[in-house]
Amino acid sequence: MLSRNAPKTSGLGRFAHCERGTQLVELAVVLPLLLVMFGAVAEFGRFFFYYQTLTKATRAGARYLSTERANGESDGDAAELVVYGNTEGEGDPVLDGLSVDHVEIIREKPTPGAAQPDRVTVAIDGYTYEPLFDLGALVGNKKLSLKVEMSPSTTMRMLSTIPS
Repeated sequence: MLSRNAPKTSGLGRFAHCERGTQLVELAVVLPLLLVMFGAVAEFGRFFFYYQTLTKATRAGARYLSTERANGESDGDAAELVVYGNTEGEGDPVLDGLSVDHVEIIREKPTPGAAQPDRVTVAIDGYTYEPLFDLGALVGNKKLSLKVEMSPSTTMRMLSTIPS
């Protein structure tokens, strides 16, 4: 028996009052958005980790060259220090895909014709960040690609007490 206050529903009217399965529908709507946001945060964190690692490597190379003679003999050692973390060139690179060819060393003289350089710059040139989740490749649009060329550099003053 139906009570007096119970609504009389039939057919489609029953579905209007039924809330079974609404949590599943909400999950289906929200879960993809949460996964995309999680992936974006992870990708940006990975990008900044790579950039910071390259920046620290160029800083180590510039520091090494600022204490060496300015005759260019230690440029190879500095490039190996940037890439491998040691001057022997042994082991794995600090980042995948990084090689000595990406390291550029520039010596700046304070005035034209000066005997010794005043500053040394160690830069990374041509290193491309490879994302884990490449939006451009997933969608098929190269404009949305997250592949970015990284080019950090560090400039330091040379010690003037070391003769050439």
